[in-house]
Amino acid sequence: MTEILSLPLPCALLLIDLQKAIDAPYWGPRNNPQAEENIAALLAAWRNAGWPIIHVRHDSTDDHSAYRAGTDTAQFKPQAMPLPGETITPKQAHSAFVGTDLHQRLRQRGIAALCVGGVITDNSVEATVRHGADLGWAIALIEDACFTVDRRLRDGTIVPAAQMHARSLALLEGEYAKIVATAQALQWIGSL
Repeated sequence: MTEILSLPLPCALLLIDLQKAIDAPYWGPRNNPQAEENIAALLAAWRNAGWPIIHVRHDSTDDHSAYRAGTDTAQFKPQAMPLPGETITPKQAHSAFVGTDLHQRLRQRGIAALCVGGVITDNSVEATVRHGADLGWAIALIEDACFTVDRRLRDGTIVPAAQMHARSLALLEGEYAKIVATAQALQWIGSL
């Protein structure tokens, strides 16, 4: 039987870069096709509990990026659309803690832990989780509420998204974060 999640409270839901840009064709194949559905379920649970939600938005300055600030593709995906009053943290670096006031705002609000989902697992999600853990945050990374894309290695070999995702989770598990499924997070929030 899967162990129930346990984190100190209050726990914020931190959603990273869930913007239409991730659907741009140049990203290629991805894993976890149910991620957006899981994110919507997590958002509903956090909202129902009245727990804090932080939406991180990548505002790229690259003219060729689908994440370019101000474009239609830089808008949040429908399943991850912030509601009025929910915090939006714009960023331009990989980690949501670089060049933002995220750490200070979370501390000022008395947040004790973070549940993280979003994109890309082996990029901004991994960078944020590593950085957050180094800042002292208790973190749960929700493995089926994030995803990545196929990656081409320097020798031309293609590594499928599912393998890249599993690699990131393996590197983060234990030292940086608890790795849990959406069902575990929902069971936890429902038990409190």
